[in-house]
Amino acid sequence: MRPRAAEAYAGAVGAVVGDLLQRLQHLRDRHPQHLVPDVAAEFYKFGLEGISSVLFESRLGCLRQEVPRDTEAFIRSINTMFVMTLLTMAMPKALHRLFPKPWRTFCEAWDFMFAFAKGHVDRRVAGAAERLSRGEPAEHKCLTDHLVREEMPMRDIYGNVTELLLAGVDTISSTLSWSLYELSRHPGVQAALHQEVAAALGPGHEPPAAALARMPLLKAVVKETLRLYPVIPSNARVVPDRDIRVGDYLVPRKTLITLCHYAASRDGRFFPAPDAFQPERWLRRGPARHPFASLPFGVGKRSCVGRRLAELEIHLALAQILLRFEVRPEPGGAPVRPMTRTLLVPEASINLQFLSRRGGRAAGTPPSPTP
Repeated sequence: MRPRAAEAYAGAVGAVVGDLLQRLQHLRDRHPQHLVPDVAAEFYKFGLEGISSVLFESRLGCLRQEVPRDTEAFIRSINTMFVMTLLTMAMPKALHRLFPKPWRTFCEAWDFMFAFAKGHVDRRVAGAAERLSRGEPAEHKCLTDHLVREEMPMRDIYGNVTELLLAGVDTISSTLSWSLYELSRHPGVQAALHQEVAAALGPGHEPPAAALARMPLLKAVVKETLRLYPVIPSNARVVPDRDIRVGDYLVPRKTLITLCHYAASRDGRFFPAPDAFQPERWLRRGPARHPFASLPFGVGKRSCVGRRLAELEIHLALAQILLRFEVRPEPGGAPVRPMTRTLLVPEASINLQFLSRRGGRAAGTPPSPTP
């Protein structure tokens, strides 16, 4: 998807961002230190709500105080699937016969996720058919509408929509969590970013997607976060039916190759101070950086299908959050490190303080935060 095509969904995503801000305000108001515990869990719900609005033009209620039961079950199924993926991949086939529960649990999680997505697709398609039967024009407001218009087989639509639901959730949750985690520990970068966002949007304006072009530091922060914390720390491909040569290496056909994005993006040959959070490295002019040194979304035909939507959600959410809050580390909190659970996730909860900014949207020098 081209960036301009993704911008068509900015209105739907912006409405979900508004609900997220209310949710964060509610959570921090309940805590004496204005702390929001486990921000990844909240951004997980935001990611699912956002991608649902784009796919179906409908809401799942993820950001309500009482989350609908089927939505909660879908979230649990995603978590179960990723946890069981490592276990089922590591178990030899013989052990699967002796211990069938892990594989059965893995399949049950996938079955529920497909059924969940299928139900939403079927409701959208049925609504469109009913409107056509009444002589009303066809709507093309969400991605499901476009998939149906392309006359894709329903089986393919169900599969693609399920994959998009999964891809959108963890990408959003992980990147927003780590971005705010690093910004809370780099107050100078956060202040500069707040000033950039406030100046780009101006007083009293909602953040249109077009304004993102005036926020290079915001995009640099997201790039640096994905360099340090790629959502998919490694990926794998199988060589096709012929040998290929890569540099000095001859790779035989049918060989499974694993690519470690996490290690490549922290390679000191391409990124000085590779473990440091330095968004400004993406703004400097200098020698061309190796184009494959950091590939958080992959590259080519099999790159992430939801990349542009994920970037749109992350950029709009970060801009709005930083307009309203200064984010600080949890008082006395220990550093949080990443770990692999098929995806890269925090090994412990990321808890952050959200302090209200005076004026919220005022342009210019960021004011002092207030409780």
